[in-house]
Amino acid sequence: MSHPGNAQDHKAYEMREELDQASKVSDPLIANAATQSLPAKVEPKKLNPALIICIWIALSSSVILFNKAILSEDNLDFPFPIFLTTWHLTFATIGTRIMLRTTRLLDGLGNVQMSWDRYFRNIVPIGALFSASLIFNNMAYLTLSVSFIQMLKAFTSVAVLGMSVLMGLETPTQRTLVIVVFISAGVALASFGEVKFVMSGFICQSLGIAFEACRLVAIQKLLHGLKMDPLVSLYYFAPVCAALNALLIPFYEGAAPFYQAWDKLGPIVLVTNAGCAFCLNIAVVFLIGCASSLVLTLSGVIKDILLVFGSVLLLGSTVTFTQLVGYGIALLGLVVFKTKKEVTDEYIARIKQAAGLR
Repeated sequence: MSHPGNAQDHKAYEMREELDQASKVSDPLIANAATQSLPAKVEPKKLNPALIICIWIALSSSVILFNKAILSEDNLDFPFPIFLTTWHLTFATIGTRIMLRTTRLLDGLGNVQMSWDRYFRNIVPIGALFSASLIFNNMAYLTLSVSFIQMLKAFTSVAVLGMSVLMGLETPTQRTLVIVVFISAGVALASFGEVKFVMSGFICQSLGIAFEACRLVAIQKLLHGLKMDPLVSLYYFAPVCAALNALLIPFYEGAAPFYQAWDKLGPIVLVTNAGCAFCLNIAVVFLIGCASSLVLTLSGVIKDILLVFGSVLLLGSTVTFTQLVGYGIALLGLVVFKTKKEVTDEYIARIKQAAGLR
């Protein structure tokens, strides 16, 4: 007979798996890999997992560092995150429509029963949350370093758990509460050790995480049962987000980005930047079909670590020893949080056996 606590932990893990799937739907500007069913015709499992993981890590890191370079005043000095987000989403809207007519990667659309009523009641509200998450996340890049932002993002899983509990989707267990404290302590320590701490940037990133948590829980509530892989989701959400973001540009950024985009960036940088982000979404489709959830979690951790060191080497970010310790604690908690209890118990048992303990 299974222990009730184990059953509860397993149910909680499955819930987090579904939320994780939605979280990789992929943020066109700061894309984060899901374990979600794909159209059989794509057949991503025939591809080499190591190659796909390397491509995903390279694209994901490149997009984030590329965006930071564009938005930062120390580099290309284009301080218009709403415009840049809108451009990415417009590119994604056009790209998914072209792919629908020229490839079979969007065959999953046939599995989604979408009506105008469902579109306006479910897709549009989630798209609004998506837009808010994208905008605030990218506003943080104006004042915070890439390394510090990656450290703060470790708190996203905790925010999602908290929102899930508030909405009655998940019941916290003693194990999850301990892990939450662990991750929170690590993020707090990393924040305490930040040399160039800017409160406005911290607030923007915190709001971005909060809206992202709301978006993921809203997907669980409003789109439960729909099989939407990352490209299919992008097909539906990109035009909604692009339209909502475009409405904000005149009020918050004015006409300046339209003039400066050509002068400071030019067509090559704009197309390359949006193209990298779009290719990242395609890579995610193949990634989720060729690796287990544990491998995806570890790949994400490796990507985050590489991003932290990449921002130090390429962008001159400063990372203190206190931050490294705090981030290490948060990442360890994150890996345990996203791994089945049975798997972590097995590894703990092996470690005890190797150490001669019982």
